[in-house]
Amino acid sequence: MASKEGLQAARARGRNTRQLVHELLRTQIINLELEPGAALSENDLAAELNVSRTPVRESLILLTDEGLVDVYPQMGTFVARIKFSDIASAQFIREALEMAALREAVTRVTDRDVADLRTLLSAQRDAEERADTEAFFQLDEEFHARLMAVSGHGDAWRVVGQAKAQLDRARRLSLPLTQQLHLLIRQHTDVVDRLEDRDLELAEEALRRHLRLVLSDVEKIRARHPELFSDDDVPVRPRRETRRSSAQPR
Repeated sequence: MASKEGLQAARARGRNTRQLVHELLRTQIINLELEPGAALSENDLAAELNVSRTPVRESLILLTDEGLVDVYPQMGTFVARIKFSDIASAQFIREALEMAALREAVTRVTDRDVADLRTLLSAQRDAEERADTEAFFQLDEEFHARLMAVSGHGDAWRVVGQAKAQLDRARRLSLPLTQQLHLLIRQHTDVVDRLEDRDLELAEEALRRHLRLVLSDVEKIRARHPELFSDDDVPVRPRRETRRSSAQPR
């Protein structure tokens, strides 16, 4: 459910409206459909989604708590700009959980697990050939979720997903960088190879190097899209216009 139509269909099936609105807005912010700095109007969002203002207001409160929305008194509500400190914190949580899972995965991995991971690698190569960064992003998510499932702690991926919202915005901006998809696939392949060999030391080295790649790309991303970032200690006056992101990967 990542669209107005999906929201209405889910409501018809009896799902909670506030939860659906929160899920939709969160997805649009992470996908950069609602770009950092864009104004958010309760009235406009309620009209666009064909819901009352209450679930929109409650969703914006939740998004503020997650650091994805900023509220400025006398100015309004805006999609939060990206901060490096938020990216670093999300990366720390993600790395801690995924590395812990990998240590158990090395002792539990089966031939079926390896085959499933290699199937995802093949699909990633197809997405690269089509230059389909959206498909690649989703396949990347599936790859890491499947890798965590090998450890026997697949449910922990939900915790990772909740923690890495800020990181995902930077990841989406990094995908169009030259040769980025090819590099990510090569790193994924290295992780699977080391996992298949049950080589914990090299598997950890490969996964850690892969997970930290986005941190090394942040300055390149900031140089390309400075309007989407905020210096951690310098308040940035929000833009008042609401528009879809021109930086969203295609």
